[in-house]
Amino acid sequence: MNLPLPHPGLALAPASPQFIDHYNASGHGHGQPGAARELADGLRAAAASVSPKYFYDALGSQLFEAITLLDEYYPTRTEAGIFDAAHSQMAAALSGAGISRPCLIDLGAGSCAKAMRLIPHLQPGQYVPVDISVDFLRDAAEQVQNTYPELAIVGVGMDFSAALVLPPQVQRQDRVFFYPGSSIGNFSPDQALAFLQRIADPAQGAARGLLLGIDLVKDKATLEAAYDDALGVTAAFNKNLLRHVNTLLGADFDPRQWRHVALFNEAQSRIEMHLEARCELTVHWPDGERRFGMGERIHTESSYKYTLDSMSALLRQAGFSQIKPWTDAKDWFAVFWAAV
Repeated sequence: MNLPLPHPGLALAPASPQFIDHYNASGHGHGQPGAARELADGLRAAAASVSPKYFYDALGSQLFEAITLLDEYYPTRTEAGIFDAAHSQMAAALSGAGISRPCLIDLGAGSCAKAMRLIPHLQPGQYVPVDISVDFLRDAAEQVQNTYPELAIVGVGMDFSAALVLPPQVQRQDRVFFYPGSSIGNFSPDQALAFLQRIADPAQGAARGLLLGIDLVKDKATLEAAYDDALGVTAAFNKNLLRHVNTLLGADFDPRQWRHVALFNEAQSRIEMHLEARCELTVHWPDGERRFGMGERIHTESSYKYTLDSMSALLRQAGFSQIKPWTDAKDWFAVFWAAV
C-alpha cells in the first residue's frame, strides 16, 4: 500500500532538492564553446535555423509560462484537463505494470506545474525534473520541495535532446519518463523515433514506461492562432531567442529588425515558427557573420502534430507496449501511457 505524500503546507524541517548542472558543465552554457559552435553552424546554413531549445533562457522560460495562460494557447489547459480527469486511470496503468513509488523523470520540466498535478496520484519515490533552463529549473524544484518536503528530488540541468544520460543520483529502479506538453513535436518523426528508442533502451536503467503528451491534428486556424496570439506574447518569445543567441554567441542581432511568423505546413503536419528579416541586414559574431535579405527567415521551431494512430505506431516501433491514450472531449490533445 502506498503511503501518502505530505500534505502541501505541512510544517516539516526545511529541505532542499539535490541539483546537478550537466548543461553548463558540458560546455553549452554562457560563453562556452558547444552552444556557440552549434548556433554558428545553424546561422551559416543555406536555410538558417536555430534549435528551439535556445528559447529557454530565464526570460524565455517566463514568456513561455505566459503563453500557456493565453486564450489561443489550448495545449496546456487541455492537457491539464486530461490529467485531472484521468489521473486515477494513469495511476492504475502504472500499478497494472507492477510499478509502485516510481522514479518520475520529468523531461522539459519548466515550472514543474504539470508534474505537480500528478505527484499526489502517482506517489513517486523520487522526482527528477530535467530542463535546459538551469536557473529557472532550480527555482521550480525548490517550490516542489517546499510543497512536498519529504519527496526526494534530484534536479538535472541538461540538454536531453542531445543525450539522455542521467546522473547516478537518479534511482535506476522503476523509472517512469514524463514528457508532457507536446514537446516531442519539436523533433522530426525520425528524431522522435530515435528519442523514444533512447528512453526504451535498457541502458536507461530499469525504465518501465512513459507518460507522453501530444498535440493532435486539427483545423489550421486553431493551430496557427495558438502560435501567433493577438497580444504578441509568442512573438516576444520567438524574438527573445535572438537576445539569447547574442548572449551565447556574442552576436549583434537587433530583435526590432525581425518579424515573428507562424504557419501550419499541412504537407508535413507541423506548425513552423520563423523569424523574418524586415530589411537587408548583416549579423556579426566573433568568428563570422551572416547577411540576410529582406524577407529571409530563420527557422526557429517545428511542432509536429500527430493522430492517435500515428503516435501509437511510433511508440510500438520504438519498443513500447501496453499503449493507452486519453483525450479531451474535442480530441484536440492526448496523453499516452506506454510500457517498456
